[in-house]
Amino acid sequence: MQMDSAALARHRRALDVATAEIRRAGPGDLGRPSPCVGWDLRALLEHMVGQNHGFADAVADGGAPVAAFAPRSFDEGGLLPAWEASAEPVAAAFAAAPGEREVLLVEISAEQRFPVGTVLGFHLLDSVVHAWDVATALGHPFRPDDDLVEVVAAQAALVPGGPARERPGAAFAPGVPVPDGADPWTLALARLGRAVV
Repeated sequence: MQMDSAALARHRRALDVATAEIRRAGPGDLGRPSPCVGWDLRALLEHMVGQNHGFADAVADGGAPVAAFAPRSFDEGGLLPAWEASAEPVAAAFAAAPGEREVLLVEISAEQRFPVGTVLGFHLLDSVVHAWDVATALGHPFRPDDDLVEVVAAQAALVPGGPARERPGAAFAPGVPVPDGADPWTLALARLGRAVV
């Protein structure tokens, strides 16, 4: 049995919104600071490309080594080709994966396997939230459509908090205070350590 078509379509939209933000970035923007502490926009984008390749390998093979997720550098002017060369394989890997496949994501756990549908949700969250990071680094507002917001908010609520968020290399920074009356998108970002100002 293959993956749910609606979930795959949402994931493709997540990649598309990330692509739209990345298209706005020129070579002169790569030194801009990003919302990810200690990373400029180039470092963020190299991380995003590496994550796509790592997820693609893990989903296709049931697991991948830590090195598969490593940041991938790109040449001057090569950002968009590098991104597209990572986005297409990860979309194809999820589309081809049997729905019953379980995947080892070594960056999360060296032992626990996750259903591929859950892994799709992880990657969708990463793609959409990093699209916000890119847009913020470029000085543009960004909010995905309500359908993506709903999925991201549900995924963000499942991300564990606690001291692990403070360790070097943690996937997400500690959560930040949530404004009164925050909408689901602002709430999701705050849970993932991103303040909307």
